[in-house]
Formats: sequence, structure tokens, C-alpha cells
Amino acid sequence: MSTLAHVFEAAGLSTIVLASMKEVAEKMAPPRTLYCEFPLGRPLGLPGDAEFQTDVLTRAFALLDASEPILETHPEVIESEEAPMSCSIPPRFDASLPPAVDEAQGLRAAYDRAVEARGVTAVGRSIDADTVADALGVLDQWANGASWQEVALPDQNILAVGHDIRAYYTEAALELASGPTPGGRAVEAWFWEETEAGKTMMAARGALKEQEAPFPFWFYLAPAHR
Repeated sequence: MSTLAHVFEAAGLSTIVLASMKEVAEKMAPPRTLYCEFPLGRPLGLPGDAEFQTDVLTRAFALLDASEPILETHPEVIESEEAPMSCSIPPRFDASLPPAVDEAQGLRAAYDRAVEARGVTAVGRSIDADTVADALGVLDQWANGASWQEVALPDQNILAVGHDIRAYYTEAALELASGPTPGGRAVEAWFWEETEAGKTMMAARGALKEQEAPFPFWFYLAPAHR
């Protein structure tokens, strides 16, 4: 949306961006931006709350009077109310391995059952199930200070690698999860907040940023709102 704002502005149309990813808005610098720290996919905040949504729109339209690029922040923060799904992760098997690597290997049986039952998998855009643990081993090294230029992933398409790791975990987790089928936000929360893989990826992301790796290389390793 930030890129489209520049296109529309060049055509003579005034724009306002409701941004849920502040770093993207700062980097792309659209002319008028209201950053709202709300759950992704809810740019106006609270569903069904007309008063709150009107406040968001009022603050956004007020930016039309700005004479130079402006990025304002909505004063309220809304946390996602959807709890992580209930999924028991297999216990550690090999304490000599990095936690995320051991965890991924422990989920392999569940992943295989899930793929056999459905006959299809979303894993494979960049790496396959056999190399998920290897990729997490590299991410663990990055998280602990290794140079991204000296320790390489099986495939340096980091966006695709991250997708494959999350897909592997999601498919295994849905095989193990108890209760009703969880929603997308619940699965996302489970991965980033409950698994060693999610924690390792977030730590690697922070380490890459500190190493001043190229912005796309570290930023897209995890959702921007994380």
C-alpha cells in the first residue's frame, strides 16, 4: 500500500495509508501515514465498534492537511485476543542438538502422517522436510552470533525458507492439535510464541538486523507485526 500511495500521489491523488507495519511505512515513506498497532487484517481496530473505527478514520483524514510527509501513531494498541492453539510438542530427544533442531526432528512423524493423509504438502518452496532441521540449525547459529555471510542456509531465499519451516510446523501441529480446528491467528500465535523454531527465527532476525544484513534478508524472516 505504501508503494501504491506514491503511484497515486504522482497521478495527483491524495492518499492516506493505514499502516500495520511501522518499519515498512518508515522505509517506504508514503506522504501521509497513520500507524495502527492492531492485529494484522484489522486496520480499523475493534470489529463492530463504530465509535473506535470512526476515531481511527477521523485521525487518518486529519492527515490530509499535512504540508509535508507525516507518520502519526494511533495512541491505542490492540492485542490479538486469539490464544495459541493447543498442541503438545514431543519432548526433547537429543539434548546435544539446538532446541529448534531437536524439536523439528521430533515433529517429523506427525508431519509425515499429515502428508500421507492429505496427499499434499505446502513445504517445498525452497527446502523440503528433510532439510527443515538443517535450516533451523543455521538460524540457531545466526541467533548465537554467527555471520550470515559465512554460515549459509541450504537456500538463501530466506522468505521461502521461512515459509517452508512454518508450513512444516503447521502441518505437523494440525495432526497433533486437540479440540476444534484452530483459526489462522491461533496457529500463527502457537508457532511464534510456543515453539523453539519460532523463538529461534525471531532471535536470528534480531541478530541479522544487528549485523546490518540487507533489510529484506532479515525483515521478512518473520511477519512484520512480530
